[in-house]
Amino acid sequence: MLSREDLPHYRYQDYKRWEGRWELIEGIPFAMTPSPGYTHQRTSQKLAAQLEEGLQACPGCEALFALDWIIADDTVVQPDNLVICHQPEGQFLTKAPALIFEILSPSTSTKDRETKFRLYEREGVKYYCILDPENRIAKIYRLHTGRYVKQADVSQESFEFDLDHCAFGLDFSAIWP
Repeated sequence: MLSREDLPHYRYQDYKRWEGRWELIEGIPFAMTPSPGYTHQRTSQKLAAQLEEGLQACPGCEALFALDWIIADDTVVQPDNLVICHQPEGQFLTKAPALIFEILSPSTSTKDRETKFRLYEREGVKYYCILDPENRIAKIYRLHTGRYVKQADVSQESFEFDLDHCAFGLDFSAIWP
């Protein structure tokens, strides 16, 4: 049996040459195929619309769809939806977003609930929200003294996100397809 040390360890320079959508976590590539389905994309679109509206009163924050967050030379992820409260330096993120949403699908569920949970916690993402559109539930975690603490399981409720210098509410009943 091969150990982790026997496996190739990829870096950002390798990642940039790959075709298709990939994530790279601690040197291990994760193919993001097949592409997200209707339910995933519809949830993301509904979420993005609410984020855009909710952040209008927060001039320093903005909502974004998936883009590369280069955490380290061997770790690059593409959260489904995110909120940043800083101006990126360049075309990609190198600083932690304030809020990340991952939308579960059968091919990404374990990675989103375990691997990315630990990664986002370690990197200081203030809020991590795992959306399960099939069961119409969102699990919301907030960073507290370096660890994620569950704030709520919401389905049809609203939740208020406090991003220090601004706050906004999100009506989860309006995002489910």
